[in-house]
Amino acid sequence: MSKELAAALETLEKEKGISKEIVVDALEAALVSAYKRNYGTSQNVEVVFDDENGDIKVYQVREVSEEVYDSQLEISLTDALEMNKAYEIGDEIRFEVTPKNFGRIAAQTAKQVIMQRMREAERSIVYNEYIEYADDLMTGTVERQDNRFIYINLGKVEAVLSKRDQIENERYNTHDRIKVYVSNVENSTKGPQVFVSRTHPNLIKRLFEQEVPEIFDGTVEIISIAREAGDRSKIAVMSRDENVDPVGTCVGPKGARVQAIVNELNGENMDIVEWDEDPSVFIKNALNPAQVVEVMFDKENKSCVIVVPDYQLSLAIGKRGQNVRLAAKLTGFKIDIKSESDMEEMEEVSDELANDSFFEALNEGEEVAEQEVDALENAEDSFFEATEGVEVEDIDDIQASASETVNSDLYANEAPDMDQPGEPVEDTDFEEGELNPEDMEDMIESAEQRDGMDEESDSTASMEEIQEITQDTDEDEESF
Repeated sequence: MSKELAAALETLEKEKGISKEIVVDALEAALVSAYKRNYGTSQNVEVVFDDENGDIKVYQVREVSEEVYDSQLEISLTDALEMNKAYEIGDEIRFEVTPKNFGRIAAQTAKQVIMQRMREAERSIVYNEYIEYADDLMTGTVERQDNRFIYINLGKVEAVLSKRDQIENERYNTHDRIKVYVSNVENSTKGPQVFVSRTHPNLIKRLFEQEVPEIFDGTVEIISIAREAGDRSKIAVMSRDENVDPVGTCVGPKGARVQAIVNELNGENMDIVEWDEDPSVFIKNALNPAQVVEVMFDKENKSCVIVVPDYQLSLAIGKRGQNVRLAAKLTGFKIDIKSESDMEEMEEVSDELANDSFFEALNEGEEVAEQEVDALENAEDSFFEATEGVEVEDIDDIQASASETVNSDLYANEAPDMDQPGEPVEDTDFEEGELNPEDMEDMIESAEQRDGMDEESDSTASMEEIQEITQDTDEDEESF
């Protein structure tokens, strides 16, 4: 080894960015491996590299001990004291055993180990460099493409752009310079792998940070982004300064700022809306350019119904439902759009259903009332049937009999010495099953009176007629 090796290591550090210490460590490990291969041991061997002159020396390490069991690993205390009186038991002594020539096999082994360490160090450097660009914007050159990827040269590494990360209407030609978003960086066995995208929503965010200084310094903040790559995007922004208009700041003078982003994305439309704490206001802004009449929320399902004028329904929905779909992504609410006429029809239907329910309940009440009226009429008919053919005198007798019955019930529990109306009929007056002669006479007189009445009179007189007859009878009796 010579000074040329030290100079080569310094050149390697400058060009490849690999530090000299990493290469020296790899070289020392390679020499230990080569020494083991050629001399059968390396467990007590150390290799030291001299940075100044490029010399490499191999040392065998032995431990000072009272008794020596392995001369390759140990040295007696007596021999150690002969070399230096300061040695004690347990000290380590290094003996230079550098061979004059490692041989071709040893040199080849050292070369392979050094190259491997160099590749690993270089991969680690590239990975550490590009991991810092994750979630960031970079500019690269299209180099080549195959059925799976488009390969973008980012400088020290070649990034890959998959089909799902490509915009449908874009065409990528060799040597085209494009801006890409670094979505992921992986450290694989083949080296660092960088994945980039042209469809990621954060690509728009980084482009606005480049074009709008107020976004870069934090005065204006992008709250959310909803994107359908290559067609249309919606961006919600807010300002932390009352004197700064967030939408106007992003649009720029005569639309210059937003137009630069549209050109970078090959004509992708940009809708910039203002974010608001009130969800109803934010949703109205998100559906821009359509006008919103009313917003009705369902907080449990995080959804809402939007009412728009009839002539703005198609504008609010957008082409193939794009406007409302992007607004839903931007706000985080499920959005259902209805026209004013549709809402009026729905309200009329709901009113009709309510009225139908009311009339059904009313009809049920009428049926119950009719049943009660029928029951009363049946009771009245039963009463008239029971009183059919009863004379006025019989009514008086019935009333008197009822009064006697009530009185007898009232006085049933009185003392036995109280006077009771009438005298009881004794069983000895007539035999069982025979009628009292006095009762027989009353029954005959009643039958004769019934036979003498006019046969054309209404036998089913009403209660009012019976009362009139009763009054007439009372008047006749008074006249006498």
